[in-house]
Amino acid sequence: MTTCDVLHHTGTDASTVVGDLTTGEGLPNAAYDCFICTQTLPFIYDVHAAVRGMAAVLRPDGVVLATVPGMSQVSREDKRDWGDWWRFTSQGAERLFREAFDHVEVEAHGNVLSAAAFLYAYAAEELTERELAYHDPEYELLITVRAHGVRAAQTGLR
Repeated sequence: MTTCDVLHHTGTDASTVVGDLTTGEGLPNAAYDCFICTQTLPFIYDVHAAVRGMAAVLRPDGVVLATVPGMSQVSREDKRDWGDWWRFTSQGAERLFREAFDHVEVEAHGNVLSAAAFLYAYAAEELTERELAYHDPEYELLITVRAHGVRAAQTGLR
């Protein structure tokens, strides 16, 4: 049987779990095979605790799939509601996730054209696939993370 939950810190109409990744409050331990976290870490001040929280909700063979921004504009609404704290590099994301996981794969995506287009609010459809696919390690626009193998010391927050 496949089920999925939607986590939100304060709860929304779409959320099925209300909890805090940084403290573990409201979150089940070792409950999920996969935890997907997209573009969320910039708005959590204690990112180290949040990554430990992701590890704590995973079953022993579970995996985290995450994305974080390399370059991005400030999110006014999130800044107002939560704070807008971080932007990442592939090196920083790898080190952050290695604190809680034995196996971490990180990839950076982007180039100067895609970064400029993003900052000018162009849609991806306004660039060709070739322009989007070109990788320039000096312009990390989006960073993807696949982490698994929860370190034993990281399995419980509470």
